[in-house]
Amino acid sequence: MIGPDDIGRRVEDGTGRVGILRDVIRDYEDPADLPSERRKRPMAFLWPERGGREWLVPPDHVRRA
Repeated sequence: MIGPDDIGRRVEDGTGRVGILRDVIRDYEDPADLPSERRKRPMAFLWPERGGREWLVPPDHVRRA
């Protein structure tokens, strides 16, 4: 399990994709969800090492690389 102390470090998600942990938000609500379907959930924000599009993963599916 990763946490705020791991921000800026290399991590690996459950699919084997490696990136840099940008943030962990414990009560994240996805703004793309309809307001009636939004729910708070923990979320880790990962960024590809060589740049690219950030992706989101539940923090319990992320480990230190």
